[in-house]
Amino acid sequence: MDEPARTDEQSIFSEVQRVINGLMKFDADSRARIYRTVGTFFGFDGQSAGVSPGADGRITPAGEAGEEREPHFSTREKISPKDFLFQKRPGSDVDRVTCIAYYLTHYRDTPHFKTTEINQLNTEAAQIKLSNASNTVSNAMRRGLLVTAAGGMKQLSALGEKYVEALPDRASVKTLLSTMRSRRSRKRSGGNSAN
Repeated sequence: MDEPARTDEQSIFSEVQRVINGLMKFDADSRARIYRTVGTFFGFDGQSAGVSPGADGRITPAGEAGEEREPHFSTREKISPKDFLFQKRPGSDVDRVTCIAYYLTHYRDTPHFKTTEINQLNTEAAQIKLSNASNTVSNAMRRGLLVTAAGGMKQLSALGEKYVEALPDRASVKTLLSTMRSRRSRKRSGGNSAN
């Protein structure tokens, strides 16, 4: 007689750990193949849901691709975009766009986005309209806070992520930016100096 399916959190966590440990002995291509095979067997379709194997640890059931998705293993508290921006207190349009990109990435499971999605979330957060969203996104990219992604989309950079996490503490933001500038300077000078 089959044992009934268990759904308690501790059992799920233990099984996830067992599966991850078991997959560690395979290379990335083999893991992807296993992921697709298991997904097919259980009726999950990670590709059409916008998830590539191992990208964020999620397997999305087929048919949920159009629904709003949240990071599956996230321990983040739920917060509205309006409250998030209120907490971060962006001081400029570039700050606000970077905060919105962070929110899309971490709270809406949308790591790649277009400028229209930035505008939509800005409106949802009840913020003042961006006078020129495309120009502001370009400025955020020039500062290294956003970077290009496939298909003409944008994504939050590692610097952008740290930048938003430091907000609203302006002193921390200033320290972060000066650290990044000094690293870039060292890389440039290190490449030109002869030993």
